[in-house]
Amino acid sequence: MATRSALINVMVRAAEKAARGLVRDFGEVEHLQVSRKGPADFVSAADLKAERTLREELQKARPEFGFLMEESGASKGSDAEARWIVDPLDGTTNFLHGLPHWAISIAAERNGEIVAGVIYAPIGDQLFWAEKGAGAFVNHTRLRVSERRRLEDCVIATGIPFKGRGDHATFLKEQEAVMKEVAGIRRFGAASLDLAYTAAGRFDAYWERGLAPWDCAAGVLMVTEAGGFVGEIEGGRNPVFTGNVLAANSHLQVPVARLLKSAKG
Repeated sequence: MATRSALINVMVRAAEKAARGLVRDFGEVEHLQVSRKGPADFVSAADLKAERTLREELQKARPEFGFLMEESGASKGSDAEARWIVDPLDGTTNFLHGLPHWAISIAAERNGEIVAGVIYAPIGDQLFWAEKGAGAFVNHTRLRVSERRRLEDCVIATGIPFKGRGDHATFLKEQEAVMKEVAGIRRFGAASLDLAYTAAGRFDAYWERGLAPWDCAAGVLMVTEAGGFVGEIEGGRNPVFTGNVLAANSHLQVPVARLLKSAKG
């Protein structure tokens, strides 16, 4: 059985506490679908409430850490080299529509490097966690990226830009280039879980542009610790902060990158 460090335990406890409120709120969403006002305001309140819970719990355990959070932005702690990077509800649109594919994502950063990550999907009780140098796990099971080598056998995940966000024309070209070569493309709507699923070998690769650090910080570590490759789509090595992420096993990194490059013409 995998042994979790004190740091991971702090993150897990915070995620589980915030999850209890989100699960209760998720149970209310379907009742709000029929109201004239709709559930959007309700979900933003659920998101903010989860973020407050996470901040309180993490601050209590590590008061010296700073924060980078989706809703409240960046704040420094007394230790300038340590901070939490937090998405209280990744997959908000899924949550809003009553789709049970969403997660809480927490990463610990030290000296500009992600050293620990937790991605918790409360519906289904899947707790993904990783620590630098110690491997990646779902609950107590070790994660390994897939071993598939041939693109025609692969299922690849992505994120599709929506209204007002991202470069739609580039995405359509990339999708066309990839879909002709693979067994399937999936778009599930929560980047943290796309990365966790890649770490677990459920997806063979994943690419997406325009992500924020809180979308991908924990997941990037998860894939790396599961034996995979994560970099920028264009080949750089800092995907958490450029937001252009390509994750794959070592066999597929170059072929998928080549396909994405070919889409540029």
